Amino acid sequence: MKKGQVYEGIVEKVNFPNKGVINVEDKKVIVKNAIEGQKVLFSVNKIRKGRGEGRILEILEKSPIELDQPVCVHFGSCGGCTYQNLSYDEQLSLKKRQVKELLDSVIQTDYVFEGIKGSPRQFGYRNKMEFSFGDEVKDGPLSLGMHKRGSFHDIVTVNECQIVDKDYNLILSCVLNYFQEREISFYHKMQRKGYLRHLLVRKGQKTSELLIDLVTTSQEEQDLTPLVEALKNLTLDGKIVGILHTINDSLADVVQSDETRILYGQDYFYEKLLGLQFKISPFSFFQTNSLGAEVLYETAREYIGTIKDKKIFDLYSGTGTIAQILAPVAKKVIGVEIVEEAVEAARVNAKLNDLHNCEFIAGDVLKVIDSIEDKPDLIVLDPPRDGIHPKALEKIIAYGVDRLVYISCKPTSLVRDLEILQERGYQVERAVAVDMFAGTVHVETVILMIRCGFGAKNGQKLG
Repeated sequence: MKKGQVYEGIVEKVNFPNKGVINVEDKKVIVKNAIEGQKVLFSVNKIRKGRGEGRILEILEKSPIELDQPVCVHFGSCGGCTYQNLSYDEQLSLKKRQVKELLDSVIQTDYVFEGIKGSPRQFGYRNKMEFSFGDEVKDGPLSLGMHKRGSFHDIVTVNECQIVDKDYNLILSCVLNYFQEREISFYHKMQRKGYLRHLLVRKGQKTSELLIDLVTTSQEEQDLTPLVEALKNLTLDGKIVGILHTINDSLADVVQSDETRILYGQDYFYEKLLGLQFKISPFSFFQTNSLGAEVLYETAREYIGTIKDKKIFDLYSGTGTIAQILAPVAKKVIGVEIVEEAVEAARVNAKLNDLHNCEFIAGDVLKVIDSIEDKPDLIVLDPPRDGIHPKALEKIIAYGVDRLVYISCKPTSLVRDLEILQERGYQVERAVAVDMFAGTVHVETVILMIRCGFGAKNGQKLG
């Protein structure tokens, strides 16, 4: 096997997140965006320690498990989804195997793996989308949508996206047509020039309330009144409750606010989850699949078990969703989150739901937990994709609680943290995968860990 050479091969399996494995001359080559059973033409780009990394040039033969035709017309060119050429049952089977193999690689004791729970909706499930302005080819017409697969610059207009409902596509088309007609420039990241950056759309799946936010630089001043009127005149299933204009002059390709102006209505919308109501602002963290989040949090609540008269720490608490789900039956719940806006939203939502035994603290878990006087009876962990800082994990372990529930959005980070937790006296009792992102490579995992010597009872009910 040589770098730069082109080979044919069969994809033998796909490891998390989307790493297809091909054997070439008794050596493994990893290629992205492959499906098990495909025959592909690929080039070898890197060779490290006898293992190669490659890029698919052409799919010579489809996999036996592939669909004849993906539902989404953008699939393949758009980089948003990876598995829409598989049936949902095949997607779940793949993610279940990937999570189980990762867990088995580090878990040292017997545990119960409970498979995978699917999303209630395979399509139209997202309550938030961040679309980008750009062009699909250099100097081409204005595009609005997602990054082209494998590209940092090219943007594919996704006006028939299938993981959002049709309101999003109508809004996208309206905004794109408006700026195309006026020949307004998009922000060129390399040149650092231009006006249009992103379009953020959020919609409550339970409330049908829509919040629309146009993100631009401050390099131009545009009268956006006609755009507001065009959006208000759309025939939508949902109700537009707010149209915003956010100024973002950051050099980084991120959606953030230097200033946000309300063009119409309000700068928030409401969503409901497991009987609770949540007020959500444009940049608040909230699970992007509301119905899937109910599955995830009901699972976590089952794993947590009986918490009557107990103090709970909800670490990396975001907008406090888990804390508020637990609060009605707990003695006290303390949430810690580094994003101050999320903490403020958590406090607002706790008042909205008439919950008085929740406390939310803004700060880094590593630094904050030393200053908390309360001691937890149980800890819930829901960290970002990178997992938990090793020093923070040691402080968490030092509390010596009998049970830990770990909710992970990236199983490779989870297994790294599990190694440390097991070394320090915890063992995995139950685990399950939860699919929140149908069509994509992402998957959530919920783990119940028990401190060695503490006998937990499976199937405890919250109460």
